[in-house]
Amino acid sequence: MKNPSELTIPLPASGTTTAIVYRGGGAALVLGHGAGAGQRSPFMMDFARALAARGVDAVTFNFPYTEQRRRIPDRGPVLEACYRAVVAAVREHVDSAREHLFIGGKSMGGRIATQIAAADPDLAVAGLVLLGYPLHPPGQPEKLRDAHLPSVRRPMLFVQGSRDTFGTPGELEPVLARVTPAPVLHVIEGGDHSFKLGRKDPVRQQEIYTGIQQAIVRWITTGAT
Repeated sequence: MKNPSELTIPLPASGTTTAIVYRGGGAALVLGHGAGAGQRSPFMMDFARALAARGVDAVTFNFPYTEQRRRIPDRGPVLEACYRAVVAAVREHVDSAREHLFIGGKSMGGRIATQIAAADPDLAVAGLVLLGYPLHPPGQPEKLRDAHLPSVRRPMLFVQGSRDTFGTPGELEPVLARVTPAPVLHVIEGGDHSFKLGRKDPVRQQEIYTGIQQAIVRWITTGAT
C-alpha cells in the first residue's frame, strides 16, 4: 500500500475541505465520518488503511464543521453539498473511481451518502457501505430516518451492531425489506454503534474489525459489481 495522499477540495458555498486517499487499487470507496469524530479518528484511519491493504482505494474526508474545528455538525444541505463535491473530486483524481465508485461512511457520514444517492438517480455510484446506520436517535425509535432509503436504488451493505442504540438489526430489517435491490445486512453480535463489544477483549475486538473489513471488500469485489 502506498502512503496516503491529500486532496484539497473546493466547496460550493465557500472554503475547502481535505480528503485523504489511501490507495489500494481496484474499486474506490469514499467514507464520510460520524458526527463526533473526523477523518483522522482512529476508527476512520484504521478502516481506511485496512481496506487499502486489501485492494480498495479508500478515501476519507472532513465535513466543513470538522475541517473548521467546530463541534456542532452543519445542517443537512451543507453536509450533502460537501459530500457531492468530494464525489466529484474523487472521480477526477482517483482513476478507480471512474470505473467502480462506492460511497458510504460511519453513522452520519453513511446517512448523508444515502441522502445524496437518493436525491440523484444519475449519480454514478455502484453501491453504498453503511457502518452503523443511524436509523433513529438513541431512545427515540419513533424518529426514523428511513423515508429516503427506497429511493437510493443501488446495492447497499449495512453493517450493524446488535446493541446499536441508533437502531438494532431487528429494527432495520422491516425497513430494508421495503428496499430494492435487497440490501445486505451484516450483523455484529454484541457490537454497539461502533461495533465495540460489551467487555474489553482487544484480541476479539480486532477480530471483529478485521471481519468487517473483509466483508466490505468481499461485498465490493463480488457482491455489488
